[in-house]
Amino acid sequence: MNDLHIEFLRLSHVPLPDLCALLNHPGVVRFMPLAGGGMDAQACREWVVTKDAQWDLHGYGPWGIMSEGRFVGWGGFQCENGDADLALVLHPSVWGKGKAIFEAMLRWAWNKKGFASITILLPRSRTHLKGIARLGFVPDGEAVFDGIVFKRFRLFSPTASLER
Repeated sequence: MNDLHIEFLRLSHVPLPDLCALLNHPGVVRFMPLAGGGMDAQACREWVVTKDAQWDLHGYGPWGIMSEGRFVGWGGFQCENGDADLALVLHPSVWGKGKAIFEAMLRWAWNKKGFASITILLPRSRTHLKGIARLGFVPDGEAVFDGIVFKRFRLFSPTASLER
């Protein structure tokens, strides 16, 4: 997977068993404090409907991420209090390839949607943050969801930083 061919598609087009397997993978779930104790097929189906609805509400939302014809994760932008918040959840088999996927998402955010900035939310338990800073994110406060505190980081678009 050196030359990563990436395709984004609506989550409703991802085979549900593949998506459920990722959402229940122990290596993935430990980084997702809102994931709870696992999802059965019905919960996965409901999760997909909720995530796909964001496209109708906001004109953007999360995608299923395909590489070389196989499902490797989900991610995209979700509206969180008016911010386009980036989520990126990859199968452990492609960990280390996230930067290429992230860069493809950024091109879409800046060029197709014209976002002035994006945010990411990380649980307080995430302490290794040097990579976030290397990508250009700066600390931007906190957010609370379901009683869990997240650190918020912001990345400004190249054109927005020229206008600031």
